[in-house]
Amino acid sequence: MEVLMSTAAQSPIASPTSSGYSFARARGKCSICGRDIAPGEKFTAAVRETDSGLERMDLAAECWESFDRAPLLAFWHATMPTGPVAKPKVFVDDSVLCDLFQRLSEAGDEPAKVNFRFVLGLILMRKRLIAYESTHFDADREYWTVRMKGSDQIIDLLNPRLDEQQIAEVSAQLSQVLSGEAA
Repeated sequence: MEVLMSTAAQSPIASPTSSGYSFARARGKCSICGRDIAPGEKFTAAVRETDSGLERMDLAAECWESFDRAPLLAFWHATMPTGPVAKPKVFVDDSVLCDLFQRLSEAGDEPAKVNFRFVLGLILMRKRLIAYESTHFDADREYWTVRMKGSDQIIDLLNPRLDEQQIAEVSAQLSQVLSGEAA
């Protein structure tokens, strides 16, 4: 499934946030070979986990073919903008968001990942791709029982009880991952 999205070129790396995530904007260059990705050229944007957090990569078509996709959390196809660059709009397929949500469930109990998954879950609920069923507690942890649209699979979503500022920070991180913008 191909998803087209506009990304801006030539921007400095965003400064680290309080959770430790730092994402670079699409720079118009392949993250593997360094070749310029021309305006109008299709490329693949990907998110992977590194020792320092989540990293966005942009890959030219020829590098994508031989790239090891196993460590990726998500990827989507995009086209480098051709004209003056306006603020990019995010056009990521819902299945990419759902896949990222599922993969983050396997990422462990690291607070930044739990927070990121929770906010992504809220977004998916708003888009009616996840349905809230109930709440249950395990020791002092609150879990929301949710179900993916069109599935009978029950998913436990840990509620990390974020304050408004934490939700805004994680939402900005999610926006960075999906569009490459600095928050």
